[in-house]
Amino acid sequence: MADPAPYLVIAEELRGRIVGGDLAPGERLPSVAELGREFSVSPSVGARAYSVLVQDGLVISRHGAGHYVRGPESPDLLVRQHRKRSEDSPFAQGAAEQGAVGTWRHESTTASADAGTSVRLGIAEGDPVMRTEYVYLVDDVPVQLATSWEPIAVTGQSMIVLPEAGPYAGVGVAARMRVIGVDVGDPVERVRARMATRQEALALGMVPTGPVLFIERTYYDQGTGRPVETANIVMRGDRWVSVYGRPPAS
Repeated sequence: MADPAPYLVIAEELRGRIVGGDLAPGERLPSVAELGREFSVSPSVGARAYSVLVQDGLVISRHGAGHYVRGPESPDLLVRQHRKRSEDSPFAQGAAEQGAVGTWRHESTTASADAGTSVRLGIAEGDPVMRTEYVYLVDDVPVQLATSWEPIAVTGQSMIVLPEAGPYAGVGVAARMRVIGVDVGDPVERVRARMATRQEALALGMVPTGPVLFIERTYYDQGTGRPVETANIVMRGDRWVSVYGRPPAS
C-alpha cells in the first residue's frame, strides 16, 4: 500500500495536536514556511495541509494573518449585503471587508431560455440568453454557487454581453448595466432554506450534505420595469448570514 501524500501526513499531525489540546482554540499555527522547515517539504505542501484542516472545520484562514485553531469565538459567518453602486465585484469587496480574499470561477455560454427563465425575464421561451455558471470561493474554499441569465436582446450589442470578459469583467450587475444606460436599482429576491442537492454539496465541499440558502434574484430596469438579469444563488447555510438594509448613521 502506498504511503499517504506528505500534505496528508502533515494534516494528520496537526489534527492530533489540535484534538489533543497541544494547540489551543484561537492559537496561531505555524506559517507554511515554518511547516516546510519542520517537515522538510515545500511551502505549497504545507498550504495543502492547511486547506484540508480548513475544510474539516478545525482551522480558519485569515488573509494576511495566517492560520488559527478554530474556537467558539472564531468568525465563521460571512455577511452578505447589497452594494448597488459598487464598481467592483460586490462579492470580492464584501470578503475583503471581512479580512478574506473572495475569488470565483465562471463559465459563460449562449443558451435558449427555458420555461422558468423566460417567465422570470419576461421573454419568450427559446429566446437567446447568456448563461453564466459561478463558483465563489473565500480564501480558496467554495462557499457559494450561482447561475445567471441575461437576455441577449438587452446586452447582445454591447461590450458587457460576456459578464466575465472584456473591460467590464469582474464588476457587479448594477455597474455593468450602467454601461448601457440601465439603472437597475435594488434586486428582487426570493429566499428560502433547503437541503443541498448532491451536486451542490459536492461543488461546495459539504460532506455530509447540509442546509443551503437558495435565492432567486432578479434585477429590473428602473426606467422600463423590464427584467435584465435573473439568477439562482446557492449559499452554504453554515457559512452565511444575509443582511438586508443598513442602520441609520449615528
